[in-house]
Amino acid sequence: MVKKAFLAGIPLALLVLFPLAIKNPYVLHLLIMSLLWILLGQSWNLLGGYTGQVSFGHAAFFGVGAYTSAILVKSGLSPAAAWSGLLLGGIMAALLASVIGWICFRLRGPYFALSVLALSEVLRLVAVNWKQLTNGAEGILYIPAFTSKAYYYWIILALAAVCFGVIRVVMRSKLGFYFLSIREDQDCAESLGIDTTKYKLYSLLISAFFTGVAGSFYMNYLGFIDPGIVFSVHDISVMMILVTMLGGVATMWGPAVGAVLYILVSELFRVWVKSGHLIFFGVLIIVIIIFFPQGIVGTINQWRSGRRQRRAAVPKQEAA
Repeated sequence: MVKKAFLAGIPLALLVLFPLAIKNPYVLHLLIMSLLWILLGQSWNLLGGYTGQVSFGHAAFFGVGAYTSAILVKSGLSPAAAWSGLLLGGIMAALLASVIGWICFRLRGPYFALSVLALSEVLRLVAVNWKQLTNGAEGILYIPAFTSKAYYYWIILALAAVCFGVIRVVMRSKLGFYFLSIREDQDCAESLGIDTTKYKLYSLLISAFFTGVAGSFYMNYLGFIDPGIVFSVHDISVMMILVTMLGGVATMWGPAVGAVLYILVSELFRVWVKSGHLIFFGVLIIVIIIFFPQGIVGTINQWRSGRRQRRAAVPKQEAA
């Protein structure tokens, strides 16, 4: 156990020390955005991958988290004090999720997915029109607290690590088995006495909390948001799903692989081709679905499992 913990800690230690060796702001920016999308992918994966409750509107929680920090800044808090919005942004997103989840999880079918999709659009319109609170379509701008990207890197690395750790612990607990049972057969889970509405809501609360935290970090890092950015269905909600699908749904490392590939593809097209990265990413998703139906990590895990089973079958055949 100690040896495994030590070996697992080595990559994390290297990641922590990375900004001390590589101080290029461009490289650090790519790493920060990759870690941000890892956080978003892991958040969606808990609800959509492990619990089987597909959401097309996670931009609602991302935007609520972002505007929580932005409104704190607009109200007169210093940029340094606005970092308190990380926790508050997650809490506000979780509160919003508790309302929509309590209503929609009592129903079967696509009601939750459609309701959250509608919610993100409603919140975007509210943010555009409630100018006194949100500055409307002009958005909210402020000077970031740190000039060095290393601090942002360490913050988002810590957030992604905490999210990864929480989800890992949850999925190895009784709560995680309840989530999986709901995904596989909700009727069967209910027949075993599992309150499916309650446990779907638990999954949504955790997912929305970390998505809200990611939105709050996004605001503090970039120093500017507007409703079209943070409540965007295609740039936030859909990309969270595609990133998770690319790496592997319901796998621990799938969202990380998908996030890194997404950032690399987007940046390569921005630098070399100037446009078309979304088209290429869509083609890449189609290729992955055809040749890696479980995602990159999911398919690799499937191959490894098949090889272990074949190796285990060989001694039995020889003994026979």
